[in-house]
Amino acid sequence: MSVIAVLALDGVPGHQLTAPGLAFATAARHHHPVAYEVRVCAGPGFSSTGGPAAFGIEAPWGMEGLDDADTVLLPGHAGFRAAPPPGVVDALRAAAARGARIGAVGTGTFTLAATGLLDGRRAATSRRHTRELARLHPRIDVDPEGAAVSDGPFHSAAGVLGGIDLCLHLITLDHGEPVAIETERQLFLHLHAEVEDAEVAAAGAGSGSGQGALARPAGRAIQSGSEKPAPRAGQGGAAEVAYNAITPPGSSLEPVTRWMEANLHHALTLDDIAGRAQLGVRSLTRRFRAETGLTPLQYLLRMRIQHAQRLLERTDDPVERIAARSGLGTPANLRHHFQRSTGTSPTIYRTAFRALVSGITWPDRPDQP
Repeated sequence: MSVIAVLALDGVPGHQLTAPGLAFATAARHHHPVAYEVRVCAGPGFSSTGGPAAFGIEAPWGMEGLDDADTVLLPGHAGFRAAPPPGVVDALRAAAARGARIGAVGTGTFTLAATGLLDGRRAATSRRHTRELARLHPRIDVDPEGAAVSDGPFHSAAGVLGGIDLCLHLITLDHGEPVAIETERQLFLHLHAEVEDAEVAAAGAGSGSGQGALARPAGRAIQSGSEKPAPRAGQGGAAEVAYNAITPPGSSLEPVTRWMEANLHHALTLDDIAGRAQLGVRSLTRRFRAETGLTPLQYLLRMRIQHAQRLLERTDDPVERIAARSGLGTPANLRHHFQRSTGTSPTIYRTAFRALVSGITWPDRPDQP
């Protein structure tokens, strides 16, 4: 399990403090091989987050939480232009010396720069502070765009949505682009649902109807699926996918899952998959469960749903065409499985999320059906 230590210095923006837990927990929840421990570590003099709505926290860790962390994350904080609090520079240098990677979010890059570890390296900070960082630390090659930048064990980014961009960058390095892309999708599904809930509740509170929050219109319940995995076969309820269909890097299953992905439009059976993998059905099922958390057919179904999501996001294909291309056959079958997996219908998914995710999901591959 990879340990992520988030160093909270006084005046840290609340969203930068909570974003790492959200991102890494989402990656672990939806992908069987992924495991992270996120520690919030209070730095010297920490009392509360920054304004305009400051709040205090009781962090379970102090500076000692950095001692064995695989990754140290530095969010911004109110006094980023001043010298870091006592002990912070030494702790960061010690982490780098023992091989830990260090990430900085927004003005957290100023804190990392104060250690001298970024001298002669590329780094990023929030766009409005790029010139200031370059002026105060002329030996750093400051990226003007604020995109996620890696230089050796040091990673930095502007801090979009509290540092989600940097967290996704680190997840990509750890587990590959497919895991990061699916994590990003789940995060934005969750974000949309939370915003919609708030808007509905606000409308209900001001309606004077005495009903409180308005009920959602039928079919508009958009769920992230992040509360808990769907039950597996034999665990109560109908069989559902428990995790996203992601093959761990270097897995022995990679050749067969690539073949499955290229043949989603065909009616694949368990025997077909076992034959392609040159394994017996029992051995194949054991290996799939161990490496992906899914049976072969659960994995295949989740691959079909993910492919349907990409087509809804990136094409204008009608539902009939998407059902055929994803291997789900009929529009009715597509709607059934899509609703069970995502909590919404294909049409509502396309309408709600095309604008949101069109710039962040991978494009259609023309070599796929």
